[in-house]
Amino acid sequence: MSAADAAPGLRLAVGTLTVVPSGDIGEVTPAHARWAMALAPVAALPVGVAVGAVTLAGHVLGAPSIVTGAFAVGAGALATRAMHLDGLADTVDGLGAGWDRERALAVMRSGDVGPMGVVALVVVLMAQAAAVGALASGASGALVAGVAVALGRVACTGVCVRGVPAARPDGLGALVASTVPGPVVLGWVVLAAAALAGLGAAAGAGWAAGPVGVLVAVLAVAWLVRRVVRTVGGVTGDTVGAAVEVATTVLLAAIATGAQA
Repeated sequence: MSAADAAPGLRLAVGTLTVVPSGDIGEVTPAHARWAMALAPVAALPVGVAVGAVTLAGHVLGAPSIVTGAFAVGAGALATRAMHLDGLADTVDGLGAGWDRERALAVMRSGDVGPMGVVALVVVLMAQAAAVGALASGASGALVAGVAVALGRVACTGVCVRGVPAARPDGLGALVASTVPGPVVLGWVVLAAAALAGLGAAAGAGWAAGPVGVLVAVLAVAWLVRRVVRTVGGVTGDTVGAAVEVATTVLLAAIATGAQA
């Protein structure tokens, strides 16, 4: 991974994963895509800031915790154009369409949201809002909520680890699939566990909640990727979005549970 490609890769990640303008980087190369996915958690820092800021504002204003959580999650969705939520709905609908590869891919590309996708969105949004609301007890809770949201983007890096193929030759999945070296993924997982251990302890959740959440998130994303690969032969851009929402939900739920224990 050449350092010369890091800056355009980060700009690609920011422009793809957030609403923050990043400018035109010109022709996107495989090296740019590799760096984009490797730096996804960094690119998502503005999303984490948005979630943390709304969470803190809700605490300062004395808003009910669930209201604070709902608005914070809404801010995160706005900061990402809700693209990860769209990917979650499309992935769940595709997996629920049956074991026929072409049918599943057609459902995922259609853009319509079916009953299974709706249920997935409702469950994920409710869980995230409740978890963020439970952390809206001060600056430390708002900080850990924002950091957890940003670190949920480690799932982007994991889905794109080398050895996981793309489901089709076009689209975002084909651009980023199998681009990230395994040691980079492992490094982010270790860093996420360490960061959330310290921040979770500061927020009253104990040091174990964060690392446990990271472990469960890794297992959940690995299961999702395995299921998608078995169904459609590889990952898609929707898979990346679905993995982000799954990982983020698990991390927030784990830390919130620790804080309530």
